[in-house]
Amino acid sequence: MDNELAVEQRVVDQLYGRLDDLRAQTRARLADVRREGPSGSPQNRSERDAFATLYEDRIAQLEAVEERLVFGRLDLDDDSRRYIGRLGLTDTEQTQLLTDWRAPAAQAFYRATAAHPDGVVRRRHVVTRGRSVTSVEDEVLDLDLLTGDSDARLSGLSGEGALLAGLAAGRTGRMGDIVATIQGEQDAIIRSELGGALVVQGGPGTGKTAVALHRAAFLLYAHRRLLERSGVLLVGPSRTFLRYIDQVLPSLGETGVVTTTVAELYPGIQATATEDEAVAELKGRALWGSVIARAVRDRERIPAQPVHVRVEGHDLVIRPNDIASAMARARRNHKPHNQARVSFVRDMLGRLAEQYVQQLGQEVPADERGEIIEELRSTREIRIALNLAWMPITPQKLVSDLWSKPHRLASAAPQLSPQQRAMLVREADAPWTPADVPILDEAAELLGEDDQAARAEARAATERRASELAYARQVLESTGSGGMVSAEMLADRFATTGPTLTTAERAAADRSWTYGHVVVDEAQELSAMAWRSLLRRVPTRSLTIVGDVAQTTATAGARSWAAQLDPVLRSSWRLNELTVNYRTPAEVADTARRVAVAANLPVSPLTSARDVDDSLVVTRVTGSSAFLSAISERTEKLVAEVTDAEGAGRIAVIAVNARLDAIGAALRDAGLRPALGTGSSAADLDAPLVVLSPREAKGLEFDVVVLVEPAEVIDASAGDLYVAMTRPTRALHVLHDRPLPRGWV
Repeated sequence: MDNELAVEQRVVDQLYGRLDDLRAQTRARLADVRREGPSGSPQNRSERDAFATLYEDRIAQLEAVEERLVFGRLDLDDDSRRYIGRLGLTDTEQTQLLTDWRAPAAQAFYRATAAHPDGVVRRRHVVTRGRSVTSVEDEVLDLDLLTGDSDARLSGLSGEGALLAGLAAGRTGRMGDIVATIQGEQDAIIRSELGGALVVQGGPGTGKTAVALHRAAFLLYAHRRLLERSGVLLVGPSRTFLRYIDQVLPSLGETGVVTTTVAELYPGIQATATEDEAVAELKGRALWGSVIARAVRDRERIPAQPVHVRVEGHDLVIRPNDIASAMARARRNHKPHNQARVSFVRDMLGRLAEQYVQQLGQEVPADERGEIIEELRSTREIRIALNLAWMPITPQKLVSDLWSKPHRLASAAPQLSPQQRAMLVREADAPWTPADVPILDEAAELLGEDDQAARAEARAATERRASELAYARQVLESTGSGGMVSAEMLADRFATTGPTLTTAERAAADRSWTYGHVVVDEAQELSAMAWRSLLRRVPTRSLTIVGDVAQTTATAGARSWAAQLDPVLRSSWRLNELTVNYRTPAEVADTARRVAVAANLPVSPLTSARDVDDSLVVTRVTGSSAFLSAISERTEKLVAEVTDAEGAGRIAVIAVNARLDAIGAALRDAGLRPALGTGSSAADLDAPLVVLSPREAKGLEFDVVVLVEPAEVIDASAGDLYVAMTRPTRALHVLHDRPLPRGWV
C-alpha cells in the first residue's frame, strides 16, 4: 500500500505542478494586459478589457480547484489509465493529464459496476489532504482482467470508504461538493438532458441540493455556448441557504451562475418584512393573476361625462365615446398597459386636434398640425383628463393601492371574501414581504415599462450619442484619419470600452431576463404565484426542480408534485427519485420516518447508508428551569466533544420560535457563545453552536442536533419536525417533557 501511495503522490505532484504553471502563465498574461494601461485606440482598449476579463475568470477557476484537484483513477481494459479531477489538464504537448469529471470520458467513474464495467477493470479513489495523498481505495470491477496484487474489495456503494469518510467528517458551516463520491443514481440525474423540467424528489440526506449544484456545473460544461449567453439561475429558499452553498459551484470551476431567492427576484425590491402565514398563503394563490389583470383594467376608465377644455380660444370636448373608441384600438395591439397607453394618448390627441382644426375653418399643413398636437399634449387640463382615463402607473403603486385602499381591492378581487380582504389591509408605505414579490412581478408584466421613463431614457441616450459623435469628429480632425474611419464607427468603439458586465450581472439586474436553465431548490415551498414568476424567466421550460414534498413547511407550498406542477407545466415534467440517505444515521432516519408516516406526510422510500452508534439519545426533563439547565449542560458537553482543533464540527439547538431567546440566554449564562438564528450574517454559519427554528435549519446540516420538545414542533407543523429530526450527520439528542409524538416508538 505504501508503494501505491508513492505512485499516486508522484502523479498528484505532476498535476499540481501543471496547475501552478497554468496559474503563473495566466497571471503573467493578465499583468501584461494591465501594464499597457488605458492608452491606445478605442479598439485596443476594448480588446484589452476583453482579455483582462478572460484571464481574471481563468485565474478564479484555477484558484478554486486547489482542494482535491484529482480524486479518481480508472484502470481500463486496454491497459490505459485515466485520472479524474475537478477540471481538465493537458501538458504542453496537449496530452491529457487529467479528465474533467463532467466529460463523457469520466462517466464510467460514477456509473461502472461489476455487472456493467464499461471497460473499467479497477476504479480507484484517491484521497488527498492539501497536496498530499493520504489513502487510496480500490474497487475491482473485472476480476478476470485485473493483474497484479490488489487489496481491492467489492462494495454496494461506489467508493464506500471515501464516501463514508466524507460523511463522518466534521461539518464546517459550508456545504462541500460531492464530486469525488457521486453515486450512480445521482450521476444519472446530474447528466440528464437539458431539455424539459426534471423533478428530483428525495428525502432528507439524499444529496438533493448537491446533485442540483453538480447538475448546474455539468450543464454549463456540456452546453457552454448556449448557457453562457443566457445564463443559469439558481433559486434557493433563503439568503442564508445560498451562503451555505456558495462555495460549491466555484469549487467545481463555475462562477457565473445567478443565485437568488423568490424574495429577491424583482430587482430593486427589498422584501424582508414578515407577515402572518395565513396572509402569505392567501397571496400565494394563483387567483392573483386575474386579480392583477382586473386591477390594471380598473386604471383604464371611461368618464361618465364629457370634459370641456379651452385651448388658445378654442373649445374642445373630450367625449366618453372617443375615449372608449381610442381604448379599444389601443388594446388591439395586446401591449402592456403603460405601453398601450402611448397608442391611446396619440389617438386621443389626434381626435382633439381634428376638433381644433375644424374650428379654425381652414386647411392646416402637416408641420403645423404637429405643433397643434404638441400644444394639446402640454395643456394641463388635457393631460389630467387623459391620465384619469388611462393612468400610467408603476407595479409598486398598483399593488400598494390594493393593500391600502379597500375599494381598489374589492373591485379587483370580488372572489375574495370580506374577511380575506381585511387580512390584506396595511399602510401604503408598509415594507414589502416575500409573498408580495410574485404579485409585483405579475403587475410589472401586465403594466410594462412606463413610457414616460422610457422616453426620458431615450432622450438621454440621444444626447449621449451626440456628445460621443462630436468628440469622435474632433479626434478624427486632429489625427487626419477621417478617410479610413468614420465618426460613427469611432463613437461605437467609445461606447464599448470601459468595464462590461458579465452575463450573470446583467441577468440579475434585469427583471425581464430569460435564462437558459433554472434550478429551484426546496421547490416544494413555492406558491402558485411564485411558480408563475419563475416560469416567466425560463420560456424554454428547462428546469431542475429539487425538493421533498414531505418536508413542506409553507402553507402555500406543495403536498404533491402533480398538484403543484400540472397547472403550470402540464405534462412536460419528469420525475426522478433519490432513494439513499447518506447523511442521517439509520436509527435517527428510521425514527423520523415513522413519525412522519404517523403524521400522514408523503414520505419517500429511503435506505440509510450507515449506522452510527448512540446516534439517538432521548432524555425526559421535567420543569421549565430544569429544562434550560439540561439544555445548557447537554450542549456544553457536546461542544467539547464535537468541535475539533481545526474548528470543524457544528451543533444546532432546534426549538420552536417561542423558546429561542430563552435558550440563547441560558447558553450564554453557561459561558457558551451561540449564534441565535442563521439570518443575521454569514459568520453565523461558521459558528460552532447555533440556536434556530426548524425552518431556519431547512437545507442545512450539523454534526449533532439538540432537539427541544418535539411535541411543540409538531404542533406547529409535522413537516417542521421531520426537517428538524433529519439535520444531524452523527447524533440527535432529544430533550422533552411532553409525550413524544406518535410513531416515535
